[in-house]
Amino acid sequence: MPAHEHVHAPALPAMGPVTLLRALLKRPQRHRQAGMPPLETLYRLDRLPRDEVARYRAAFGFTGERIPVTWWYLIAQRAHLATMLEPGFPFRIVGLVHMDNTLAEHGPVNPDRPLALRTVLRLLPPSANGALRCALETTGSADGISVFTCTSTYLIRRGARRDGQRAETPDAPAGEPVAQWTLDGAAGRRYARLSGDWNPIHLVGWSARLMGMRAPIIHGMHTLAAACAELEKHAGRHATGIACRFRAPVALGSSVSLRTGAEPGDFLVEAGGKPAVTGRCILA
Repeated sequence: MPAHEHVHAPALPAMGPVTLLRALLKRPQRHRQAGMPPLETLYRLDRLPRDEVARYRAAFGFTGERIPVTWWYLIAQRAHLATMLEPGFPFRIVGLVHMDNTLAEHGPVNPDRPLALRTVLRLLPPSANGALRCALETTGSADGISVFTCTSTYLIRRGARRDGQRAETPDAPAGEPVAQWTLDGAAGRRYARLSGDWNPIHLVGWSARLMGMRAPIIHGMHTLAAACAELEKHAGRHATGIACRFRAPVALGSSVSLRTGAEPGDFLVEAGGKPAVTGRCILA
């Protein structure tokens, strides 16, 4: 990609009320869903928000002055949402389920240099049971050099569970306990102030119920960031990449525990004694 390409790209939309309202009100276009081609967008970010990065580090306990690898999701999420708001994405955004996420940093970044953010959205082949998913990959580049990548998979439509079929359950961890924390009732609102993601399901009881949830749940990327910070402290090294699968929602008020796994870098987050997030962390 030419280093100057970002100059002609529109500015990356903020996660503001207008963007979130558009996401809430978007309606499906069923006549356009079959054979959806890949959708590509390009945005620019003129400089990194140093103060927002500092608040994020402090909130999760990341040490040093590096940009936490999980922070890049906040930028990628804005690009993801802007891409899903394009007319070429014919599905509702409300109700999409974040299934897994992979983040990787590729080198140092000058926070005062502009970033080009290219996102490609692909509709994945339907699963055997009819489940439909899409994958979004965002690459951030400065002066033509890749800085980070973020790939997220979302469930668009659930498949039919066959009689006797059981949900996949990860094996019990063979590693050691790393950390524990408890989510208070305001954790979702604090993360919303950090991320700009004011999805009602993460805020308070009445707003979660308005969206069909029995109780508010913490954002999955809050759980991943907390786990990443604890894994860094446990190892004494910073993470350059992290990948996870979200197994189950974590309700506000839950007690959460983090353990290492059987293989180096593997980890498991549990809430209420059940697996919530599994993944692998790559440490420098």
